[in-house]
Amino acid sequence: MSNILITGAHGFVGTNLSKYLAVNSNFQLFALDILKKTISSYNIEQTWNEINKIDFDAINTVIHLAGKAHDTGHTNNAKEYFDINVGLTKQVFERFLKSNAKKFIYFSSVKAVADSVRNGMLTEEDIPNPHTPYGKSKLEAEKYIMNQLLPEGKSIYILRPAMIHGPGNKGNLNLLFNFINKGIPYPLGAFSNQRSFTSIGNLNFVIQELIEREIESGIYHIADKETLSTNDLIELIGEATSRNPKIWNIPTSLIKSFARIGSILSLPLNCESLQKLTESYLVSNKKLVNALGVELPIHALDGLRFTFSSLSTNNLFKLPIPFGQVKKCNIVT
Repeated sequence: MSNILITGAHGFVGTNLSKYLAVNSNFQLFALDILKKTISSYNIEQTWNEINKIDFDAINTVIHLAGKAHDTGHTNNAKEYFDINVGLTKQVFERFLKSNAKKFIYFSSVKAVADSVRNGMLTEEDIPNPHTPYGKSKLEAEKYIMNQLLPEGKSIYILRPAMIHGPGNKGNLNLLFNFINKGIPYPLGAFSNQRSFTSIGNLNFVIQELIEREIESGIYHIADKETLSTNDLIELIGEATSRNPKIWNIPTSLIKSFARIGSILSLPLNCESLQKLTESYLVSNKKLVNALGVELPIHALDGLRFTFSSLSTNNLFKLPIPFGQVKKCNIVT
């Protein structure tokens, strides 16, 4: 029996991950979060006030999800990010170091490396240069972990996922879905971009591989193999909602002029929001795939179809590979 502690247990990732891992009868799941839930996939639940009740010596793997999410509205105090994303990480990691637990999996973010990717794909070799409090706090937590002396027999994995999506996700994908689902034309079709995403199914698969196998410690980026444009996403939303989405190809020069005016007048469409909507952000998963020796099982299109279907009442797309029964595709070298 492998005992697994998940912090931030009832968030979007923790909820999906626990359902996935609960399929395996060899796992006993421990939840650590602000509140307990009467119905969940966890065997034992504790709040942060009860952290001292957790016997870390009985835990095999610690998965640290808890943290303060990125605030795209820039309304949060910068200090809050460091108090939570760094402070909580230290609190949990110090207990891990002193215990018999063998593996520590920390969820960071690609935003700990770069807020924008101008050329090529983001890799683990890129020198981190975050500009937001969120990215800076995640990077500081990473440095704290990597600078600690690791006792023999322990492994640490720092994961930097690209945008994670799946049932119950919140954020920009939901905003885009609601925008298109209302039948509002998308006016930025003339912009060409490509972005990396992380299907929750692929993320779950990676976590189970790290739990069950002896993978080399280190920092790993997570992303689906395939990339998609914003226009691709809109077509997938139309498929999920049985709509024929309208994509307007207004000249980019005209849109940029509107955005500059928006920046002056503090309108929703401004230079910053336009960049976020139309920029490319590509993340390489090559190091992770090579370490695992297998390709990630879910195609980016299928993962996004599943996500958009979960947001729609018109359709229910089922993944071709059940979350609890993924098949490994060996890499041919």
